[in-house]
Amino acid sequence: MRVLPYTHSTSVVDTTVSPRGKHLVTRAMPGLHLIGDLFGCRNGADLMTDTAALEAFCKQAVADAGLTAVGSLFHSFGPGEGVTGTIMLAESHLALHTWPEDNYVTLDVYVCSYSCDNSAKAECLFKTLMQAFQPADPHLHRVVRA
Repeated sequence: MRVLPYTHSTSVVDTTVSPRGKHLVTRAMPGLHLIGDLFGCRNGADLMTDTAALEAFCKQAVADAGLTAVGSLFHSFGPGEGVTGTIMLAESHLALHTWPEDNYVTLDVYVCSYSCDNSAKAECLFKTLMQAFQPADPHLHRVVRA
């Protein structure tokens, strides 16, 4: 498993003057984007194929992490087939896609930190989903976005 190190960036407001003499304000908002390719999932077979169960589980995980769901959409590709789903968050989004025939899940958690640092909440949500699927070979990436 390879996870890139976290480097915390802070919000910066930069006021510059354009060539035409107008003041421009640039605001950098740090965000944390956690991306996982979960190979060899040893658990969560029911979540990989049951749209309602996966959506309910994800909504509860979002709430437990202290994030705010503002909408969701989950789609089944048929009985026993994979599910694709997303939960839109006030802080950004959670998206995942399952391939039960390959014991494979892709996972994407992104939070911005406009008014407060949400990175610990993103980490909590990501960890909960990882534990649900128990991948044998997770490929994880951490992107600090500004």
